[in-house]
Amino acid sequence: MTIRNIVVGVDGSPESDAALRWAAREAQQRKADLTVLHAHERGLYEIRTPLEETHQRDLQSIVQAIVDSALTEARALAPNVEVRGERTDSGAADGLIQASASGAMVVVGSRGRGGFTGLLLGSVSQHVATHATGPVVVVRDNADHADGPVVVGVEEGEGSDVALTMAFDEAALHGARLIALHAYLLGVCTWGLDLPPDVEDEPPREAAESARLTASVARWREKYPTVQVDLAVVEGQAAGRLVDASAEARLVVVGSRGRGGFAGLLLGSVGLHLLHHAECPVLIARG
Repeated sequence: MTIRNIVVGVDGSPESDAALRWAAREAQQRKADLTVLHAHERGLYEIRTPLEETHQRDLQSIVQAIVDSALTEARALAPNVEVRGERTDSGAADGLIQASASGAMVVVGSRGRGGFTGLLLGSVSQHVATHATGPVVVVRDNADHADGPVVVGVEEGEGSDVALTMAFDEAALHGARLIALHAYLLGVCTWGLDLPPDVEDEPPREAAESARLTASVARWREKYPTVQVDLAVVEGQAAGRLVDASAEARLVVVGSRGRGGFAGLLLGSVGLHLLHHAECPVLIARG
């Protein structure tokens, strides 16, 4: 998949610094342009007084310093990349969502400067991941498994093909191993309060799910013959299994919605769970 522009949101927080580093390295690998975006939403009730004007000048100086610092670091990390800085008054989430409309990959930190310390995912990051029209990567400050595999969640659903394409693309780009992970739940029949439930026999179900996963991945294996692929079929909830895999992964890739999603949802429960709990960057794949 061709990504010609990567947009990273910066606000001077450690999480946004981590997002900047990830975006710069990705732009360098993809030979894509990099846009460093800082968004500030003007207050609805700002009063034009000398004091307020002074405050705005000071704020703009701080904003420019954040952008300039980010540009300096990005250019050092990606010397062959066209890097530009932008500022917007439309608000952080809206500014990044608007940037995604051009087909850009949007990269954000898991929490911004205004987040509460105990939260693992900020409101801006969640809003962008949910509503952006293109792929979104959410990066956590302490997550850096550069030698780890790319992990992709595979399930029957409209987002799986896009997720596989982007996951194989990332693995090929970085020379990484790819783990295609599919999780399933055993069927359980209950016959009454006095009788034990019947649980589906696991070996036949596992064999059937393995065959299905092999078939799902086959055409991507042909398209990316240099990528080492491991198939993982596991029993359990997909969200939890992917979080477990994220402990050693360089990136986890999921579609925006899976088989169980409601048509009106823009981000499925698995993707949302990963954004809150994954220990590595998460890529929400959208075409």
